[in-house]
Amino acid sequence: MRAMEILEPRSVEEAVSFLRQYGDEARIIAGGTAVVLMLQNRLISPACLVSLGRIDSLNYIRREPGVGLRIGALTPIRDAETSALVRERFPILAETFGKVANVRVRNAATVGGNLAEADYASDPPAVLVGLRARVKAVSQRGEREIPLTDFFRDFYETALAPDEVLTEVVVPEPPPGLRSAYIKYVTRSSEDRPCIGTAAFVDLDEGGRCRELRVVINAVAETPQEIAEAEQMAIGQQLTDEVVGAAAERYAEAIEPLADMRGSAWYRTQMIRVFVRRAIEQAVAGNSGDGGGALTPRSALVPRSALVPRSALVPQPPLPNLGEGAGGEGPA
Repeated sequence: MRAMEILEPRSVEEAVSFLRQYGDEARIIAGGTAVVLMLQNRLISPACLVSLGRIDSLNYIRREPGVGLRIGALTPIRDAETSALVRERFPILAETFGKVANVRVRNAATVGGNLAEADYASDPPAVLVGLRARVKAVSQRGEREIPLTDFFRDFYETALAPDEVLTEVVVPEPPPGLRSAYIKYVTRSSEDRPCIGTAAFVDLDEGGRCRELRVVINAVAETPQEIAEAEQMAIGQQLTDEVVGAAAERYAEAIEPLADMRGSAWYRTQMIRVFVRRAIEQAVAGNSGDGGGALTPRSALVPRSALVPRSALVPQPPLPNLGEGAGGEGPA
């Protein structure tokens, strides 16, 4: 591993100036839970690390009337998970933060870093995309907002420019009565990243008809997947078994899943059918999750005939070289 210079700016402006000065030779680090692993595995080899750890102004959680929830990029995931404000106003978000890895990782990893890493198998992106959150990015050119629906570009690649710092996550107030659920399904240990994670948001009118449906799936492709055509199928309908099943089937048809050590492409397609249906049903029922944990026993979720033997799983493909042309490297 090459020698690196570690820079510790005290302000966002100073951090931005370092990024401008060092260009492609600089990488941002915050909690370090992702960047350190990338360094150890020689996926990146920057000349310098710009550590954001001393920028205290980026660690906060507050609600602004008319805007929604504001979370500073350096807020530890554990703080967002246990925040009384987040639990009260966005319980689905607090529960999802609580499903990231384990408590030791959550105490170090940051909310902004989790998004900027753009890990395809991370839990929060699906829920935040479904909540129509956006991020703020700052560079010497000024500040801009990026909707999370447009933020994730590819494996470990985002819409952030190399000289931008992600400073804030803004989550708009959900409409009254919005129901939600996030289900994380793992095929290995309970602390593992998901084979599939599914977030569902349902808004029903007084007659029980669907006014809005959002379903976002992570860990099955390079970016969070949302199929507008499938969502539109439910609008104006009672969410019967047939309607929900048709939406789930459309998701399974539309998504071309990847294969890794957590499941083959074929297996993920079957799980998309199962978990789109299950997430919508849990959201309608007002059950926002799976009890705070990660679902593991396959037999509890699908018929035995649909289970996949371990021999059907395929090895995980190598990660891309993040030091070559991947935009949006960020803290984690």
